[in-house]
Amino acid sequence: MGVRSAVEPPRSGQSAIAQWRRRHFPQLLISPSLLIILGVLIIPIIYSLVVSFAWLNPADRSLDFVGLDNYQAMLTDQSYRKSMALTVLFTVITVILEMTLGIAIAMVLNRPFKGRGFLRGLMILPWALPGVVNAILWKWIFNANYGPLNAALFQLGVIDQYKVWLGEPVSAFGAIVIASLWKETPYVILLTIAALATIPKDLYESAEIDGAGPWKAFWRITLPMIRPVVLVLLITKTIWTVQTYDLIYIMTAGGPQNATQFITLLVQRTAFKYQNFGTAAAMSYSVSMLCFFLTYLYIKVFMRGDDWSGKVKQSKGLRPKPVRR
Repeated sequence: MGVRSAVEPPRSGQSAIAQWRRRHFPQLLISPSLLIILGVLIIPIIYSLVVSFAWLNPADRSLDFVGLDNYQAMLTDQSYRKSMALTVLFTVITVILEMTLGIAIAMVLNRPFKGRGFLRGLMILPWALPGVVNAILWKWIFNANYGPLNAALFQLGVIDQYKVWLGEPVSAFGAIVIASLWKETPYVILLTIAALATIPKDLYESAEIDGAGPWKAFWRITLPMIRPVVLVLLITKTIWTVQTYDLIYIMTAGGPQNATQFITLLVQRTAFKYQNFGTAAAMSYSVSMLCFFLTYLYIKVFMRGDDWSGKVKQSKGLRPKPVRR
């Protein structure tokens, strides 16, 4: 009695069908998503790039190519230079504060204590709020007539009269920074807590045996081990902060004296208020280039050398002691 093969070759017709399925069935499954991405992402990006080199007539949607005139007009526009400077300043301040506060609070919430789960859940609430709700909430808090901030400071004797927080350039800028911190810092906390949970506890025990304090353990163990998450947070937070629009539009509408007119608000006004779509598209691409540059800079700085997590035990003061036989 002959021994049959464990895997019998399929018939020729079945083999051709199975081969076609292996090659083309995955593409068929993702084709609806690809069509959606093509329609709502790729085509608008290409069209806006074309518009940045042309003059778009809103009446008949005709395009007259003007070369680099839109980019030249953008660079010579004083409003653009001021808005870009304000955007960069807002991004630097906000991202630094969000990362610092987020990592510090995550370190505290990572320690075991009573009520930790409740506080972790509570920290997510500001981030879960829609951006419009967050902007309306903080606009009410900073209201000059009936805002609770003025009432609290007046009752405590900090101020002798109600202050128009959103009516002065410096205080309006600070109000937007505070509102952004309150909403976006929980995102940093959430991802940092998840990263801290992956760090082996024996590394801290070894560091404590070697005499390393909390500060040294943070720089030698914690920060190198969560470096990939920090890189992702820096990239996403920078891009999201540069793209901030609803918070500014609702709280200050770019005022007072254009002190909070960031680049997103200027692009919207240039396109839909002044009907200059070509210059607005050029401004948008300048923002994209800024985000690409910062992302490249983050990657170059954070990915220098080899894997830091592999060097944790080789760090100064944390070298494992030789075992005597």
